Amino acid sequence: MKFLVTGAAGFIGMHTAQRLLDDGHEVVGLDNLNDYYDVGLKHARLEQLTPYSAFRFVKMDIADRDGIAQLFKEEQFQRVIHLAAQAGVRYSIENPMAYIDSNLVGMMTILEGCRHNNVKHLVYASSSSVYGMNTKMPFSVEDNVDHPVSLYAATKKSNEMMAHSYSHLYDLPTTGLRFFTVYGPWGRPDMAPFLFTDAIFNNRAIKVFNGGKMKRDFTYIDDIVEGIIRIQDVVPTRDNSRVMDSPALSKAPYRIYNIGNNQPVELMDFISAIESSAGIEAIKDYQSMQPGDVPVTYADMEGLENDIGFMPKTDIVKGVCSFVRWYKERYIP
Repeated sequence: MKFLVTGAAGFIGMHTAQRLLDDGHEVVGLDNLNDYYDVGLKHARLEQLTPYSAFRFVKMDIADRDGIAQLFKEEQFQRVIHLAAQAGVRYSIENPMAYIDSNLVGMMTILEGCRHNNVKHLVYASSSSVYGMNTKMPFSVEDNVDHPVSLYAATKKSNEMMAHSYSHLYDLPTTGLRFFTVYGPWGRPDMAPFLFTDAIFNNRAIKVFNGGKMKRDFTYIDDIVEGIIRIQDVVPTRDNSRVMDSPALSKAPYRIYNIGNNQPVELMDFISAIESSAGIEAIKDYQSMQPGDVPVTYADMEGLENDIGFMPKTDIVKGVCSFVRWYKERYIP
């Protein structure tokens, strides 16, 4: 099949595109290569994909309405995996307009491209951030998510609502995936695993927010990709008899799932795993909770387990070891 993977130079995008290529599919990878973080890392990720003859890279911003429309018309994708977005909870407080352009306008161009070109299934990235001020654990797709605590989270919730409207109006099958704290080789340098590891190896203090009293459902990249690959093959269908008893379901061809490890880890335990893999004790700078952060994330995985028989399996020690090994190979002389 022919896939469009947006955000192909990104962390999840690169791994997803590589898996599709390994499985024998044709992939067009789209990315604008912006400088939100190290562009060199993005180029290095693309170098993992360019040896595949079935891969082609297109540099384009997803907010480019005419460019995206033309790309869809020319390529006639069968399926789309939309992972491109302006990421980062804290950055959304500093530069909100970047999130409107990428996460809202960009989502709209992708929806329009799918609508007008008979795309069979759109799978797109949402986020655990949509749970916002929810205190009921674990976070379930059955829960109300109307109280985001960052603009980033609000744009991701908006993406889900936009997708539903297109599923309802145009019978476009859409599936949203709420990712929970993804980490692993080639990970983003603005995320805690990279920041901690980089600081430890360079003898800098790591910032430990909320006095370390945080829990995250750290999810290894291979588990995330396995979930994406399996779910893109499960195309939602319209069912006018379906009972509308869950925000994750609809009579329209629309679904929402969590993808998390289902085993939240104390932040201090995660740091300890990095220290053990690095063989270096971290210097810790304890700070207060940051605006837009939440103290705990914890994914209820019942929906994904029921529908595709999948649960993430990578434990934190194995995952951290793999990440630290990659970091040392790339950044330690």
